[in-house]
Amino acid sequence: MNDAVTMVRRNTKHTLRNPSTMIMTIALPVILLLLFVGVFGGALSAGLGPAGQSGDYIDYLVAGILLMTVGYGSTTTAMAVNRDMTAGIINRFRTMGISRTAVLTGHVVGSSVRTLISAALVVGVALLLGFRPTGDPVRWLAVLGLLTLLVLALTWLAVAVGLLAKTAEGTGPFVFIVQLLPFLSSAFVSPETMSAPVRWFATHEPFTPIIDALRGLLLDTPIKDGGLLAVAWCAGLGLAGYLWSRMLFKRDPSR
Repeated sequence: MNDAVTMVRRNTKHTLRNPSTMIMTIALPVILLLLFVGVFGGALSAGLGPAGQSGDYIDYLVAGILLMTVGYGSTTTAMAVNRDMTAGIINRFRTMGISRTAVLTGHVVGSSVRTLISAALVVGVALLLGFRPTGDPVRWLAVLGLLTLLVLALTWLAVAVGLLAKTAEGTGPFVFIVQLLPFLSSAFVSPETMSAPVRWFATHEPFTPIIDALRGLLLDTPIKDGGLLAVAWCAGLGLAGYLWSRMLFKRDPSR
């Protein structure tokens, strides 16, 4: 635990000393929220069907922006881990008398806290812009729990990608996928308004049930089995990322 706390402190200091990380994980999601509400909101609200109105679009949008906030946070983690790996820092940690899992734990905990703070800021700005959630305190706790699961899932995947990539550019495919998938989901418009192939993909990709569950919890609307599906996706992705990260961290550094 002492080693893990030390690594969390290390990553926190790196975040504070790296303005680009702060901008990517905190400022960028807020900018996207302002952009989609103020510029595209009137047009995109038509994609919600007859019930869609520009004034209600922010209520529909916030869940998708929260997911994008988590995605952007995970991409900075992948690059930070890769920077440690390619600079030889992780290889040096391997030779020291510290818990080997503490190195990865430091990245995951530091990134998770940073991302959750960013998500809270997004919700605060959304409230100022007219977002009016109707969920009760129990549903808000469920939102926090689901967001935390999502943060841990994408962060562990990001750690694995950072360990695997030979250079910072090697994390590009992960960054591209995480940033593209929200646009092919229910984040901005209902999948029912999309063309058939895109609608099928948007319905079955992992981000759509997570976004729908967050939206249902925030707006106090039925989520049916979507909540269980969202938790299952988060748990599956998180477990895969965790096991993949441990395997990569234990491999021979000369490979």
